[in-house]
Amino acid sequence: MAEASTKKPAPSKKVDPIIPPKEHVYLEGPKSRGYEFRFAWRVFWELINAFRTLHFVGPCITVFGSARFSEDNKWYQCAREFGKRISGIGFTTMTGGGPGIMEAANRGAHEAGGMSVGCNIRLPFEQAHNPYMHKWMTFEYFFTRKTILVKYSYAFIIMPGGFGTMDEFFETLTLVQTKTIHGFPIVLFGKEFYEPLMDVMHMMAEKKTISEEDLKLVLLTDDVNEAMDHIYKYIQANYKVKPRNRKWWLLEQR
Repeated sequence: MAEASTKKPAPSKKVDPIIPPKEHVYLEGPKSRGYEFRFAWRVFWELINAFRTLHFVGPCITVFGSARFSEDNKWYQCAREFGKRISGIGFTTMTGGGPGIMEAANRGAHEAGGMSVGCNIRLPFEQAHNPYMHKWMTFEYFFTRKTILVKYSYAFIIMPGGFGTMDEFFETLTLVQTKTIHGFPIVLFGKEFYEPLMDVMHMMAEKKTISEEDLKLVLLTDDVNEAMDHIYKYIQANYKVKPRNRKWWLLEQR
């Protein structure tokens, strides 16, 4: 008689619990109208929650960059200095709320006594929120998060980073180029890292896919002082922005 098999059945495949299954389903193509309506409602509610949470934090300067740099990295220390300098001119430091460059900028602002906020995202790796924020929000969707990272800011500092940082940089640059938002200053920080990218952008201008004027929308530098002078002079000359008095309204957190 054949011996009964003692082999256990293979466990069923599970979707990573950190990324909600609804996200996978939505991105796989058209669904029922009921599902699409529920998705639209979740997006709407996420934006409303963000508006209420962050309404009084501005004006901000957003720092983008990699989540993977540790404290001993030179760019981590530069981002930390940016946080301090942003606080020094009375602005709030906004980041993606995670570790690495984001932590460094929030940390610098926090240590300098300035306002420090973040817009985190649910991911299966890397993206636990850092401990140096006065206020933060965790988003389910990348596109709502990017909207909020731009909405409250008057300048953008792009530190070295990966695909996510490039996504944030080019989306912000496109918004400025197309005048969807005002021509706020954009700083690419780190010549060693970003000169090859600038070479590609110059090639785009040569091939007439962008204009020579578009290249002037970005400052490439290794100097924190030059970056902050560029941002401060531009904002003061064009927008006369100053920190807002924070008030209570409809029970928003201060």
